[in-house]
Amino acid sequence: MSDAGTPHSYDLLWFEELDSTNSEARRLAEAGKQGPVWIAAGLQTAGRGRRGRAWDSPTGNLMCTLLIRPDCSPAKAAELSFVAGLALHEAALSFMGPAHAESIRLKWPNDLLLNGKKASGILLESSTEGPGKVSWLAIGIGLNLATHPEGQEFPATSIAAQTGDAPAPKEALRVLAAAFDKWLQLWQEAQSFAPLRDAWLARAGGLEGTIRARLPEETVTGTFAGLDNDGALRLRLDDGSERAISAGDVFFGTGQDG
Repeated sequence: MSDAGTPHSYDLLWFEELDSTNSEARRLAEAGKQGPVWIAAGLQTAGRGRRGRAWDSPTGNLMCTLLIRPDCSPAKAAELSFVAGLALHEAALSFMGPAHAESIRLKWPNDLLLNGKKASGILLESSTEGPGKVSWLAIGIGLNLATHPEGQEFPATSIAAQTGDAPAPKEALRVLAAAFDKWLQLWQEAQSFAPLRDAWLARAGGLEGTIRARLPEETVTGTFAGLDNDGALRLRLDDGSERAISAGDVFFGTGQDG
């Protein structure tokens, strides 16, 4: 580990305040920064999540982005969302301890759940060059350490709310970066998505339970049957057929959203 706390092959840029770590990653990439580099901020003024949603980014939580140039297709790069999820799960287990292991789960497509409540989010943004090649990839991660927002559609929580204590953001980044590097190496060495898919499913919440997938044009209810080879969610319908869901918001059970 370097003095900054990230694995030795990674750079680290820590800002007291930024608009968004993903936005900074984009600026650096477009200026020619090669990476890999972790970008973190003590405070974000314009944090965002999937589909342009605002991400609450107060001091005391972890807001960071890994900028890399993975030299692969966009479809392959999308698998790194699962790498990030596995790293978050490992980091949360380190912070909370084995007594909390059963309460730490991953939720498709990109959330970390603690006792069924959202504690983290992942946002991938990228640029391509030529046919089918990613020029750069920004993997944005927000983890609620000390605080969490109230009144969210999917209830939120934090490490502190679950355990009464939480690591400082820089310590959290050190643990997360080491875990990410481990899972990234597995991704790089694997001949297929299968090892990551199996590891992710072993930590998934709601598997073989009833879920609702809210899509742009409809909401579909069924059983969470697993993941396809491309990371799409497999939804088993009442007639026994299966449908692949590539993008959408997932809710557990059959009640009202949230």
